Amino acid sequence: MTVGRIIETPECVAEGAEWLSDACPRMAHAIDLTSPLPLRRRPDGFAQLLSAIVSQQVSVASANAIWERMQQAGLTGPRKIKWATDDDLRAVGLSRQKIRYARALAEARIDYKALREAPDDEVITTLTQVPGIGVWTAEIYAMFSLGRADVIAPGDLALQEAARMLYGLPDRPTDKALRQMAEAWSPWRSVAARVLWAYYRVAKDREGIR
Repeated sequence: MTVGRIIETPECVAEGAEWLSDACPRMAHAIDLTSPLPLRRRPDGFAQLLSAIVSQQVSVASANAIWERMQQAGLTGPRKIKWATDDDLRAVGLSRQKIRYARALAEARIDYKALREAPDDEVITTLTQVPGIGVWTAEIYAMFSLGRADVIAPGDLALQEAARMLYGLPDRPTDKALRQMAEAWSPWRSVAARVLWAYYRVAKDREGIR
């Protein structure tokens, strides 16, 4: 298998948005409300995965506050996480469970350069072998840090709620249901996710993703 399209510039996002607008009237409506969509590209590597772990099951505001404290304390690299005491990590806002996950990531010895050339499925499989990195975290990393154009994170609650509102669904779709819906957005599922997050921000007046 080969790596598919990589989102590198705002023009890539605009190309995907145009494709989605042509493919789906509801997507076209959301894009009209939210354009231009953000690029959301991030560096790859340890710090980005650690940041994603920090974001799990907390609000965007809380995650931003914890991550800022971690940056100020210099606790964003694997060696610093290994050397830090539990008290150090609790002081910046990490729960006992997230401390365990941060230490597991620091010990994992992931080959981040190799992931850049790995197929999407292999990226997800590799990352989810680390305790604390579930499918959602791995998919977020693939989308934003590796720039994969055809990955979505259907377990994300903001994406589910945005899909419910945009498509007039009676209930928030499940992870499985949203994954099935997203098949219609291939090969630009990552841009569709950006559309849904942007739509969520407009509809709810709050951010759904860091």
